[in-house]
Amino acid sequence: MCVSLGNALRQTGVVFTSPQDVAQQLARVRYLPDAATATTVYLADTLGKPLLLEGPAGVGKTRLATAVAEATDAELIRLQCYEGLDEARALYEWNYRKQLLRIQATTPTGADGGWEQAHDDIFTEEFLLSRPLLQAIRGERPAVLLIDEADKTDVEVEALLLEVLAEFQVTIPELGTVRATRRPFVAVTSNATRELSEALKRRCLYLHLDYPSPEREREIVLAQVPDLEAGLAEQLVRTVATLRTLELKKAPSVAETIDWARTLLTLGIGTLDEAAIAQTLGAVLKHHTDHRRAAKELGLPDVV
Repeated sequence: MCVSLGNALRQTGVVFTSPQDVAQQLARVRYLPDAATATTVYLADTLGKPLLLEGPAGVGKTRLATAVAEATDAELIRLQCYEGLDEARALYEWNYRKQLLRIQATTPTGADGGWEQAHDDIFTEEFLLSRPLLQAIRGERPAVLLIDEADKTDVEVEALLLEVLAEFQVTIPELGTVRATRRPFVAVTSNATRELSEALKRRCLYLHLDYPSPEREREIVLAQVPDLEAGLAEQLVRTVATLRTLELKKAPSVAETIDWARTLLTLGIGTLDEAAIAQTLGAVLKHHTDHRRAAKELGLPDVV
């Protein structure tokens, strides 16, 4: 049995007309993709393939998915992955309390065949609670499905994703197969803390994102913090690039570079000298040991 939510299966609608169009539309929402990113996003949209984004934390993987949703005026549906995530939180679950109330209201006590009579009544759309994966499949309007930090889930959870990523459908034993009428744009992110399965990778286009060059990061900072002086932005990204060469517990992310830029702007700091760095380093480094190492390497006052 197939549960259809519309007529024939449609693609995402091919929102983007070219890689250049991707770059222009994402720049409009202040995301500056390089050529490889713009091309891969265009192909994922045009071919209707999920996009696997891999790289260190804080390089803009999640932001890319949210920027696609913002640029295309699509609904963002997010599945945040974590250890212990299961089918009930990712796909769907039944409203057991409501089912029990229906059974109690419609089945006489001690009646023969009560369960058989109630079964078809309680396993219907009325009692189905959709979770992010099913929400994205059932949606009628354009959507971006963000499966964030897939590497944090158990290996078994990946099996739940395969049907969605390959066929854009979900099988519900009690109802049948729910097929998408409009394919969502799917982005799967991973920080590579564990290797994802080949079965999952095979269903996706792949894009590795790394820390941008100082020149590109400067463009990103100025796009996000347009009131920042260009010279200060240059000092900022060069300092962040130096910090990333140190053996830190957590290297600064692009988001933290932007936070640092906003911090300097808020405080009215016009030059990133040693005093300014020491005063504001907490905007970009979040571990005490990293502060001490940065202070030593940059010649800052000792951190206790």
